[in-house]
Amino acid sequence: MTVACAQRLLTCGGLVKQRFVMSFMLLMAVLNIYTMRTCLSVAIVQMADSHVHNSTYVDPDRCPAPAGDSISGDSASSATPTRPPEFHWDETVQGVVLSSFYYGYILSHLPGGWLADRFGGKHTLGLGILSTALTTLLTPAAAHLGPYWLIALRIIMGVGEGVTFPAVSVLLAHWVPPAERSRLGSFVFAGAQLGTVAGTAISGLLLSHFYWPVTFYFFGGLGVVWYAVWMALCYSTPEEHPFISEQERDYLHQQISASNHGKPIAPTPWRGILLSLPVWGLAVAQVGHDWGFFTMVTDLPKYMKSVLQVSIGRNGLLSALPYLVMWLCSMLFAAVADWIIARRYWSVLTVRKFFTTLASIIPALGIIGASYAGCDETLTVVLFTVGMGGMGAFYPGMRVNGLDLSKHYAGTVMALVNGLGAVSGMVSPILIGLLTPHSSLLEWRTTFWITFGVLMLSNFIYVLTAQATIQRWDHQPQDEEDAVKKHPSAPPMSMS
Repeated sequence: MTVACAQRLLTCGGLVKQRFVMSFMLLMAVLNIYTMRTCLSVAIVQMADSHVHNSTYVDPDRCPAPAGDSISGDSASSATPTRPPEFHWDETVQGVVLSSFYYGYILSHLPGGWLADRFGGKHTLGLGILSTALTTLLTPAAAHLGPYWLIALRIIMGVGEGVTFPAVSVLLAHWVPPAERSRLGSFVFAGAQLGTVAGTAISGLLLSHFYWPVTFYFFGGLGVVWYAVWMALCYSTPEEHPFISEQERDYLHQQISASNHGKPIAPTPWRGILLSLPVWGLAVAQVGHDWGFFTMVTDLPKYMKSVLQVSIGRNGLLSALPYLVMWLCSMLFAAVADWIIARRYWSVLTVRKFFTTLASIIPALGIIGASYAGCDETLTVVLFTVGMGGMGAFYPGMRVNGLDLSKHYAGTVMALVNGLGAVSGMVSPILIGLLTPHSSLLEWRTTFWITFGVLMLSNFIYVLTAQATIQRWDHQPQDEEDAVKKHPSAPPMSMS
């Protein structure tokens, strides 16, 4: 009784729409996983020796350091703890530590999607983030045991975090009506940008005033707090929710179609999914997007430092700006997409194709333009920012397109698509490292042209293959029974 009263109090006596509560908690879930994922990238600078040695190579196009600026530090450096790095890990070991996360991350996508489809998204998502929070809290202890312990812990962390997007997709499919999916889906998934910005900025702030373990305790603690609130307020489906209003439950039931809660779901139609051209088109588009996104996330600070000679302090601020703009643009693009769909100016499919294309063309042109901006720091930052802002159109585009294809197996579809896309996070940094041994402007320009090609080709394939209707392999036996009752002469539906 006390729990029920507390729940109703937190939701203003049922006046707050539970789909909006769900969307906010999912936003915080995505934001949390990105802060926990990225904080090591910042903290490792204080944790370990960099072992950087001067090279005899001289880049003829290298920009001079701005007047009064230094790449070695800034005025805030005096606030940084003066203890020397505890660990003597060379660049190879540090690279393996940072990349090991993705091995576990890719591994758990399909199991996560299957678990979310079968048993609901609440516990799949909740336990995944709780495990990520616990491994974040254990990171300092693992680091002191040795790099191999930390690598193993990061793989486990990736396994826990890999279920996030499949589970989020299942929850959105049950909670968000089609007319609101562009806006609320973009609101949720844009937590990736907010988490990247928050993880980088807050980690830098903490590291400037405290020693590095505090960073992991802070973000891991926030993850545990999120889990407690999640368990108290959120449920897998509207039918399970104990204090959702009847009006909202009926509205969601009508808009999303009759729920199959309590009815058996047919085994995952792997043949239908794996032979589905729209699913593979989504996967290709995801690979293209992730290639561009991870290139920027991983290497933009390196470009700003090695080519433009931007100081460490200003580098963090300038590198964070594109992601803030990307988040704001994703909200704008999402509102426009829902407005177009609600007024039936374009079909859902046309909206998905148009915004996915914007999310490919604008970033591709932005990064290429930045590579030809030379040493003009302002123009370079503007072009990078415009490019990443355009990438925000990805969310009302192909990011929510998987929900158009499947209701019952949305988690499995997201797992397959997002898991394949995550391969870009492993491949692109390695390729960029091989192509930029001297971090020269011409070497970076080559990598940006490759990114340009990947974005354009993946978008072309997506436009040719995209669909925005529930696929036949998603149909359930009860769907066929209902159809026969309404139209006795109708032919049976195929579930292949």
